Parts: sequence; structure tokens; C-alpha cells
Amino acid sequence: MAQTLSMNGLSPNGTTNGSTSYGKATVDGLLQAESTPSAPAKYSREDIQLVLQSFRLLIADLCEQFNMGHPGGAIGMAAIGVALWKYAMRYAPNDPSWFNRDRFVLSNGHACLFQYCNLYLTGYKAMTWEQLKSYHSERPDSLCPGHPEIEHDGIELTTGPLGQGIANAVGLAMATKHLAATYNRPGYEVVSNHTWCMVGDACLQEGVGCEAFSYAGHLRLNNLTVIYDNNQVTCDGSVDMTNTEDVNAKMRACGWDVVDIEDGVNDVEAIVAALAKGKDPSRERPLFINVRTIIGVGSAVAGQAVAHGVPFGTKSVADMKKAYGWDQEKHFVIPEKVKQFYQDIPTRGDRWVQEWNHVLDEFSSKHPNVATDFKARIEGQIPENFEELIPQSFPDSPTPTRKSNNLVFGPIIDKIKSFMVGTADLSPSVNMGYPSKIDFQPPSLKTTSGPDGDYTGRYIHYGIREHVMASISNGLAAYAPRTILPVTSSFFMFYIYAAPGVRMGALQHLQVIHVATHDSIGAGEDGPTHQPIELAALFRAMPNMLYIRPADSEEVAGAWIEAIKAKGTPSIISTSRHAVPQTGVTRRSKVGKGAYIVRDVSDPQVTLIGVGAELSLALNVASYLSDDYGIRARVVSFPCQRLFEAQPREYRRNVLRRHEGVPAVVIEPYAPTSWERYADAGICMKTFGHSLPGKYIYKHFGYDTETMSKKVLKYLESWRNKEAIPGEFVDL
Repeated sequence: MAQTLSMNGLSPNGTTNGSTSYGKATVDGLLQAESTPSAPAKYSREDIQLVLQSFRLLIADLCEQFNMGHPGGAIGMAAIGVALWKYAMRYAPNDPSWFNRDRFVLSNGHACLFQYCNLYLTGYKAMTWEQLKSYHSERPDSLCPGHPEIEHDGIELTTGPLGQGIANAVGLAMATKHLAATYNRPGYEVVSNHTWCMVGDACLQEGVGCEAFSYAGHLRLNNLTVIYDNNQVTCDGSVDMTNTEDVNAKMRACGWDVVDIEDGVNDVEAIVAALAKGKDPSRERPLFINVRTIIGVGSAVAGQAVAHGVPFGTKSVADMKKAYGWDQEKHFVIPEKVKQFYQDIPTRGDRWVQEWNHVLDEFSSKHPNVATDFKARIEGQIPENFEELIPQSFPDSPTPTRKSNNLVFGPIIDKIKSFMVGTADLSPSVNMGYPSKIDFQPPSLKTTSGPDGDYTGRYIHYGIREHVMASISNGLAAYAPRTILPVTSSFFMFYIYAAPGVRMGALQHLQVIHVATHDSIGAGEDGPTHQPIELAALFRAMPNMLYIRPADSEEVAGAWIEAIKAKGTPSIISTSRHAVPQTGVTRRSKVGKGAYIVRDVSDPQVTLIGVGAELSLALNVASYLSDDYGIRARVVSFPCQRLFEAQPREYRRNVLRRHEGVPAVVIEPYAPTSWERYADAGICMKTFGHSLPGKYIYKHFGYDTETMSKKVLKYLESWRNKEAIPGEFVDL
């Protein structure tokens, strides 16, 4: 069969949107005779046919086993899998974490059986036959969950929410570009891996996917190849119900090279040739391969939406086997010829690892200082004494904690090359620059405003793309544990755009540090659209997330120490736009406790909880209550609920003293959700904010000392009268 690889962007039916037909028309119009698939050199067409049929039937049987699963997409991509795992990718099943392996991301994660079956067939030891058959079983230790998960060998990142995977893949490709530019030397390419990503129609529609494609094209990531499983089907029906754009033209406009494969069902040879273009060193752009496939090919529902997310049924699977000339009564059959087709792959991978180790040894001999640094990066090492880079003291004048960030982190990133920091078009506001800053940009790009950059740069301009900023950072972090420590930055309110990516980082235990500025009503005249009243509750509730809200420069130092130490946990450091007093009572060493006493008294009548930028307000109220009313008020700084929960019960009780009958009142202009666990009452927000300059807005919402003190006095009276009782949170 001749290769059906083209560059013209026209699909078989003459349209320019890269579409195929739907249902039976798809099968009749696209599918060539299955008895004659193309075959790369060394193997016959009959060999390739057997491999493809075996793969498709294995997936059909796996879904039929427990009457659950997503068979259609995985079956339709069978030829792509052969081309990738047998011919295109460099990887080592016996050494799944080999540093210079190619990275593969399945962005259309519902097609996970495509990946699981290929991992089994190519010899990944953890993916045993019994594990493969555990797909959708009740085994809690299954390596075949409903979407790929990062914990398992051969899976680079957890995917499932559509569009996340392509964004992660951009991060992986950026990591390769940065490390290669930093460490490679003539004759010694110690970093040379390629990133491959499968996407479906949904990934092209999701906003985060569109951001990722746009940004990857801008960065000219020629080490990134995306394979589009173009079956023109989504859950509701044909894609043209919702999307009729010219996909190829769109990708070219975004700065991608485009290759078409007209028959992605059979033409393995054409797919292999297209994938080879991905590694062509003369290319200057990322590569988008548009592969026409048929969802559920060979089944009774081929080309239809119903093939997506439900098993085909016993009769349909039997009919598939009959059509292929297979025994209808046998299940989970992998012929010996198919096993032989894949059997050399582990040995091939071992050879690639050995060759790379040899290059690394020679590199170490020729460039010992660079090699020492590189090996430390491979192992995820950062200096144990990094805290010594943080100033021991700070200016006494009121300082926005967003500027305190720079006082603390600037010296760290300047000296420790593992950090890459980025911002969503807010460099002047987030204060994340540093003396040796070089922008991460393609070296060939000459910007109008300057400065120019190159791939050694560690300052990333994401543009106005908050969502993809967080998701790309997950890819950077996943490249290898702590080889790159990504830092993102934006206004706190805009992390609601980034929240799905932030959540996926927490789910995967990826250490990303998010710097959220303008974190309160103190954002001021920007108004309620920029004042994040409710957002802290989301991130405080998010598992495996450290949401830290420091009160002043000293606590900012403590927040960074905790975030950097938090291996396997992302953090959000939440800072103010407006200047806050340097209280003189905070301690960086105490931030790791989550909460601690900053003002204590004998026989207290109330504990005031101050949080972040409002700690100084709580201290003012305590002084006012003492001086004017003789009320004995303690004050607790409470920067991080999650860290506090990790402390022993005795410590937590001694900090709050609620067990002694001392009521606690929290002061924070956020929604009060979650404070019910630690306080009896709260001076919090019940509405959205308002557009007023920062120095007026606190008074407007009753956060002046006198108003808050009167609220506390009234509450203490109701406490004494038993009108307010422990465990019944009161909004003051």
C-alpha cells in the first residue's frame, strides 16, 4: 500500500477542516481492506495485520470482562501505537525512569487501554498480565485505573481532564529545551529526548488545550510532536455538531508544522514516516500529525459515538473475532508471533541506556564541573543550606508581602538553578525578577520591546494564560523529581482560571510553588472582580495543598522555607498588594507549625486569630480591648491550616485553648468557610468586595479597630450569657 502521508491539509472527502464522515459513511469512506495494512521494512503486511487485530481484540475483551471501559478510541489508535512503541520512541522498559527517555503523554486519557496494552506488550515489568486484566476490576492495587496515573511505570503524568495532557507535554518539552541548552556541549548531548503527545478532538476544543498549542508554537518547541486521533467523534455525536474549524490551518497559524495521515487505521508505514519527521533536526517548529482514524474500528458501532465509552457487547466482540478469522470462544489471546514482534524492545532499551551512560561518562571527564552540576540536577538536589540565602532581617517600614516575596526568593533563584519562575503577564506586579534573570524564549525570537532570551532562561513569560501556566508547570515538575522546581505567579483571583491545573499538580504530588498576589479586599480600586473573597476556601480544602498566607516579611521567609521543603506537595504563597506593618512578633521558624501564639496573656478571655495581611488588625484589636476595656486578649497568627493540622493535638490545643473554654474569633476578609474548625466566631466576608482604594476599603467593610472591637465585645457578652456556645460558629 502506498503511504497516504500528505502535506496539503485536505481530507478524503475534500473538506478543509480535517474531518471524516460519521458512522457507516466513515467506515465505507476511509477504511481500506484490512487484509492489506502497510508494513515497515522487516515485517510483512500479514505480520502487521496480526499485531493490529490482536491489539484491538485484547482491548475489546478487557472492556467486556467487567462490562466497563472505553474501547473505541484505543482500538482506533492501534496503528499509531505500533508506530510509536515499536519504531519512533526511545525508552527502556527495564529502566522506566531513565533520565533521557522520550516522554509520552496520553492527553485523551479515557483511551488509557491504548497505553496500558502497549506497556504490557513492550515489556514493562510492573504491567503484568494479571495487572493488565485488572482494568476496571475491584483490585485497589490495580495499575490500570480509568485514566493514566503518574504513580505507575511508563506513565509520565496523570491525565483525564481533557486538555491537561497537551499542556503537560508542553512543559516536558520546555524542560528538555532548557536542560539541553544549559548542559549539552559539542559532541555530548546528555539531554536529547523527544516529547510525544496523543490528543483527541476534545483536547483541541478545551481552552487549556488551545492555550497550550498557541504557546508551544510561540516557543518553537521542535522537540514536541502531537498526534491527533482524528476520529471526528465526541460523546454527543459527530464533531461537526460543535466544531467546524479548519484544524490544520489553525495549527499552522499557531506556529506548527502539519502532516496528514489519510488512513490511520492501516497505514503503519505512513505513520512511522510522519513520526520520523518529529525528530528531524532541521525542523524549527513543533509537529502536528493529523491522523484519520475510526473509533471502534471493526465493531458493530464503528465510527459512532456509542463506541466511545461502553463495551461493544458479547455478540459484537464475537463478530469481530469471526471477521478476523479468530476463535470466537477464546479471550485475551496474544499470538506468539505478536509476542515476538515486541520481544526485542527491552534489550533495545537497555542498549540505549548503556550508550547514554557512556556519553555521560565521557561528558563527565571532559566537562567535570558542568557534569557535577548536571548530576545533582538529575538527582533533584538543591543546597541543604538554601535558608542561608534568605536575609536574616528585613526593613522595618510597612511592605506589601508581594514585595517581601522578592526580598526572600530573589536571592534563592539567583543562586539555585533548579528554579524556573513564570508569570501570566504580570511581571511589574508580582515582583518575581532577580539579578541574573534571562527570559526563556526561542533564541531566534527578537521581540519588539525586548529583552530577548534563549532556552537557558529561567524566567517564563506565559502571557495571559493562567490555566496553561499551572498545567505546563506540572509538566516541568514531572520531567524528573525536583530537577526543575517551577514557580508560577499571578493575582490570587486569577488562580481560579488556573485551579484545574493547580488541582492536578496536587493530585500528582508535583512540587510547584504558586505565588498569588493581591490576595484580599486590599486589592482595592480594582474592585470585586479582583478581590478573592471565596478562593482561599477552595485551596484550603484541596488535598495535598499548602495554602500559606504570611503576615509580613518574616512570615514570607517562613512560607518559602516550607514550600521549598515540601517535596511531593504544591504550595500557594498568598500575598498582599498593599503595604502591611512589620509586626516584630512573627517568626519564620514558626510558620511550619501552621499557627502559633504572637501575643499571650494570663487568664485570657478571648483568642483573636489573625491571618496574613490582617494579623496586624488582630494585634490592634487586642491592644484596644486591653487598653479601653480591660479585656485580656491573646493573638494567634494562623498562616496555614494544613500545616497546623499536622501538629500534635496537644500543640493545637495549647495554641487555641478552646478546650479551656476560651472563645476564638478569626479576623480575615474572606468567606468564613473552614474557620468553623478553629474558631467560634469570625469577622469575615458575606458579600463580594467593592471598588475603593485600599486605604478606605477596610473601613468600608468594618475592618477598622473600633468597629471590630465592638463586635468582639458584643460576642463575648453573648458568650458569657450562654447565647453563643462552643461549636456554633457565629458570623460577626
